[in-house]
Amino acid sequence: MMLVNPNDSLERQNEKLLRIAESLMRRVEYGNSTSNDAYAHFERSALLEKMVQQRTLDFERTLDLLHESNNQLAKAHRETETARRNLADAIETVREGFALFDPDDILVMCNSRFCRGFRDTVPRLRAGLPFREYVDLVSRSKHLQLPADDTHATWAARRIRRHQDRHVMFNVEIAGDRWLQVSEHRTANGGTVILQTDVTEIIRLERQERNRLKDKQARMIRATLDHLDQGVCIFDENARLLTWNAKIGDLLGIPTVHWRLGASFRGLLEQSLDDLAFSPASDRAMFLDWSAETGTRGPISFEIRRNDRQTLRIFGRGMPDLGFVMSCTDMTAEREAARQLHELNEALEQRVLERTLELEDALNAAERANASKSRFVAAASHDLLQPLTAAKLFVSSLTDRCQDEDSARVLAKTESALISAEQIIDALLDISKLDSDGLKFDVRPVPLRDLLSTLRDEMEVLANRKGLDLRIVDTGLVVETDPGYLRRVLQNLMGNAIRYTQSGRVLVGGRRDGKSLRLEVWDTGPGIAEEDQSAIFEEFRRLDKTAGVSEGLGLGLAIVERACTRLGHPLELRSIPGKGSCFMVTVPIASRTEPKRPDVPRDSHDLSIEGSPLLVMAVENDPPLRRAITILLESWGIEVLVAGSGEEALELLDDLGIVPDALLLDQQLGAGMTGTELYEHLTAQYGLLPCSIASADRSQELRDTCDHLGIGLMLKPIDRQQLASFLSQASTMRPSS
Repeated sequence: MMLVNPNDSLERQNEKLLRIAESLMRRVEYGNSTSNDAYAHFERSALLEKMVQQRTLDFERTLDLLHESNNQLAKAHRETETARRNLADAIETVREGFALFDPDDILVMCNSRFCRGFRDTVPRLRAGLPFREYVDLVSRSKHLQLPADDTHATWAARRIRRHQDRHVMFNVEIAGDRWLQVSEHRTANGGTVILQTDVTEIIRLERQERNRLKDKQARMIRATLDHLDQGVCIFDENARLLTWNAKIGDLLGIPTVHWRLGASFRGLLEQSLDDLAFSPASDRAMFLDWSAETGTRGPISFEIRRNDRQTLRIFGRGMPDLGFVMSCTDMTAEREAARQLHELNEALEQRVLERTLELEDALNAAERANASKSRFVAAASHDLLQPLTAAKLFVSSLTDRCQDEDSARVLAKTESALISAEQIIDALLDISKLDSDGLKFDVRPVPLRDLLSTLRDEMEVLANRKGLDLRIVDTGLVVETDPGYLRRVLQNLMGNAIRYTQSGRVLVGGRRDGKSLRLEVWDTGPGIAEEDQSAIFEEFRRLDKTAGVSEGLGLGLAIVERACTRLGHPLELRSIPGKGSCFMVTVPIASRTEPKRPDVPRDSHDLSIEGSPLLVMAVENDPPLRRAITILLESWGIEVLVAGSGEEALELLDDLGIVPDALLLDQQLGAGMTGTELYEHLTAQYGLLPCSIASADRSQELRDTCDHLGIGLMLKPIDRQQLASFLSQASTMRPSS
C-alpha cells in the first residue's frame, strides 16, 4: 500500500510526505514512550524522510529538464518565425507574382505582386483561399480580356482543366494592352507554385517585329514582281485583284487605269478579249470557269495569240487561302525560234536523206568494186600459180643437170624468187578470201593434238636450221573453229617467231580460261615497241627495213588479224623490246562433237533447203528500220515479206496465199494490234510458226507473254548474231520440199 498517489504532482506528493513525517514525529515525541513500537515508528520515519529527500531530488531534476525543454521550444519558435519572415521577405522581393498552394489546393501565401493586374481580386486573396475560388475571382475580374467567342465560365473551366497538368504555361491579356505569362509547377509534396510574369514588352516587341517583317516582305514581293520578266497578278478567293506588276498590263494590252485594287478578274479579262485569240476557242470558257471556282483550284496552263503577233503563255495556280495567282509569259521569240528550228530540221532531214542515199549508192559501188577486186585477185592468183608451178619444175630439172657452180647459184636464186612470188600470190589469195563477204568458214570441233602435231613436223626443220629450241606443249582439248584457218594463223605466228628470233627458243601452248582456250606463241626475239604494235598487222608492213623477200613479205600478220576477226577469235599481243613477244589467240572450247553451223549466214545456201531460200515475214512500223531489216536479210539470200502493221500483214498473206517459214514481229505496231496479238492471229490461221518478237520493251510482262506463247524475244537494238541464230534454227525447222 502506497502512502501517496503517484498520479499527483511532485508538489502535492511532497506536501503529503511532509505531513506524514510531522505526524510521525509528534507520535514519537508525545506518544507512549513505554510502547514497544516506538522504535519501529522511528525507523519508519527515518525511511520516509530518506524517500522524501530522493523524491525532492527527482523533482528538482525534472524541473531542470522542463526548463531546458521550454528554452529549446522557445528557440525553435523564434527560428520558425525568423524563417517565415525571411521566406515572406524573399517572396516579396521576387519581381513576378508568386503564390503557393498546399497539396489540398489551399492558398498558403502569396506576395503583393500576385494578381496585381487584377486589382479587384487582391482584397480577397488571403491564406486558406481554395484554388477554385481563386480561378473564379480571376475569371470574373473586369480587367481580364477574354478571347473572342469566350465567356467567363468557359475560361474558368479551361483553367481548371489545365491545372491538372504537372507543368502549365500560358499568356493572359489584361486591360490596357498588357500581358501576363502564367506558369504552374508542382512541388515535391504535391503543392502548386504559381508565377505571374509581366511580358507586355516582349509581346509588343514581337508584334512590332512581326509588323516590320510583314512590311519588309511586302516590299520584297513588290520588288520581285516588278523585277520579273513575266506578268504576274494575284487575286483573292472572290477573284478580286490584290497585287500585280506593270508587265502584266503590257503583255495583255490592258490600260493602266483598269488595274486597281479590288478589280474583278472577269472585268480585267473583258478589257482584252477582243485582242486575244484562244486556241482552241473552248479555252476561253474554261479559263473563266476556272477563275469562278469557289474551292481549291488546280493548275491551269495554255497559250493565246494577241493581235496575231504575240504568243503568250498563261499559267494559273490556286493558293491555300482559296485565292489564285496568274502569270503571263511572252513566248513569241521561243515559238519563232521553234518554227525556224522545225524548218531547219526539215531541211536537214531532207539533206541527210539525200546524203544517205548518196552514201548508199557510194557504199554499193564500193562493195561492188571490192567484190570485183576480190574476184579479180582470186582469178589472177589461180591463173598465175599454174605457170609459176611449171617454171619451178623447169628450174628444178635444170638444177639436176647443171654442173657449173655459177649457173647453179643463179638457178637457186631463180627458184627462191619463184617461191617468194608463189608465197605472195598465196597471201594475196588468202586476204582476198578474208575480205570477201561470200567466204564460208567450216567451223567444227577440232582436236588440237592433231593440228599441233602437224605444225611441229613443219616448224622443227626451220627451228633446227637456226639453232632454236622449239617447244610445243601438247593438249587434248577440242576447240570450235575452222581447222584450215586456225592452222594458217598458228603457222604464220610460229613462222614469224622463228624468222625474227636469232637465239633462244620458241614456246607454243594453251591456257584454259573458263569456256575458252588461249593459244600462246612465245619467242625470245627482239620484241616490238608499243608504238609499232598496231602497225605490224598492216599489209606489206615490216619493221626490219633491211630484210629481204625471203625473210617475210609483210602479209602474214595481216592474214592472221583478218582471219581472227572473221572467226571471232580475239587476238592479243604482249611484247617487251629486247626480251621477246607473245601472240595470243582465244578460241572457244567445243561443247559437242558434231560440226557447228556458222553463226552468221553469208549466202543463200546458209539459210535454204535444197536450193529453196527461206521466206520470212517481217512486220515493223518504223520505215527506216523496216528497210534496214529487209536489206540485211536479202543480203543473206532470204526472201522477205514486209508490212508496217498487223492488219497489213494479214491482208498481204491472204492476198498471196502463202505461208512464211518464220516471223519477225515488232511488238509496238501503232494503234492496231501488238506483235504478240498478231502472232496469235497468224497461228490460229496457219498453225505454229517460228517467231521472234523484236521490242525495246524490257518489262517482265512482255517476257512472260513470250514465254507463255513459246516464242523468242530480241531486245532492240537487234543483235546481228542473235538474228542469224534465230533464222538458222527456223531454217532447220522448215520441212523439206
